[in-house]
Amino acid sequence: MAERRRGHVSEEAPARRRRFDRWRLVSPTGAEVVSLRQLSKRERLRVTAPTLFTIVNMMSGLSSVLLAFRGEFTWAAILIAVSIIMDIADGGVARLVGATSPFGLQMDSLADLIAFGFAPAVLVHTWALPDYPLLSWLAAFFWLGCAAFRLARFNVTVDPTADKRYFVGLPSPAAAAVVMATIFALNQPKSGAYDTSLIVPVIVSFVPALLMVTSIRFRSFRNLLAPSGRNAWITTGLAVLAIVIGLVLNPGLTGLVIAYGYILQAPLGVLTAPARERLLGPESVAPRRERMPSVFLPETEVVSAAEDVAGPGCPPS
Repeated sequence: MAERRRGHVSEEAPARRRRFDRWRLVSPTGAEVVSLRQLSKRERLRVTAPTLFTIVNMMSGLSSVLLAFRGEFTWAAILIAVSIIMDIADGGVARLVGATSPFGLQMDSLADLIAFGFAPAVLVHTWALPDYPLLSWLAAFFWLGCAAFRLARFNVTVDPTADKRYFVGLPSPAAAAVVMATIFALNQPKSGAYDTSLIVPVIVSFVPALLMVTSIRFRSFRNLLAPSGRNAWITTGLAVLAIVIGLVLNPGLTGLVIAYGYILQAPLGVLTAPARERLLGPESVAPRRERMPSVFLPETEVVSAAEDVAGPGCPPS
């Protein structure tokens, strides 16, 4: 009888209220939201690890802005390099632990806008063109606008079936690397005084920004960032070793070679494509580029436009 009473009491006893239960996340679409408090410590670390790198990326970009306003241009450039490393790391870690998510994609883009949009724009304004206030303001705004367009276009045109070997338009970290490497090289003690002519500042300020919004394809080198197989690991190891040795011996020149070399690989790839296709086969060249849908039209209008192009009764390609 006592056991029944105890069981009866335990069944009717109210469930213990969890701390912070009244602050649960609610999705506007009605989808179930899993709180981090419901996960084990190991699972919590797995899903938050990429975001930690993203936060460091954002912090480095903001610190670069603050140092640029104080005239510490070399340190500001170094912090952009830190942001580039963190941006590569957060994507790699997310794929490695299987923690890719729409939230991570948006968080990464917002961090990139600060680190590779806002920070280089401020450096363009304060370092590249300080003697031309109006031109420096226009250049900074142009850079920030192009970076925002590049990141927004990437978010709305993510295609799982696209060729992952190529980016459409110059990636924002690569564009920021041009500003970073130029500042770091020209601010070296052995390089002498900075030439105040407009040629170098205008090229550094406008050309990478313009390349971000073009549809020119640039190699992603994902095979180096995520190697699979023994030969790929050896190639990645040798590349990392060469970069480290170059940074130790001559960091300014090494940065220039990497940053400007990445930009030059696009036109060089186009010029050498016929020879590479004959010698190495069709897999060594970029596949034919398909027409991209407009990123400005609503989805329904994009579908209607595609149907008009395909013709009546024909499905859009």
